[in-house]
Amino acid sequence: MHTEHQDFTTEFPELRESIATLRESNPHFAKLLEEFSSLTAEIEHIERNDAANGSVTLEDLKKKRLAIKDELYRMATAKG
Repeated sequence: MHTEHQDFTTEFPELRESIATLRESNPHFAKLLEEFSSLTAEIEHIERNDAANGSVTLEDLKKKRLAIKDELYRMATAKG
């Protein structure tokens, strides 16, 4: 199974400056961004190798990544 690589900054190019600023100034944001990247790498590895195909574990990882993505987006688009 081939999936497209998900990179938060690439997915939201209009937020590139906000993401860069938050990465430098907000430790929580930086930690979430790193966790998002780590989860993405783990999910892509599982999908490339068809390990645990359709497993609860893969589904749980995707749900966790989506929750982090939502929080990152909310933070990056917050005004003020």
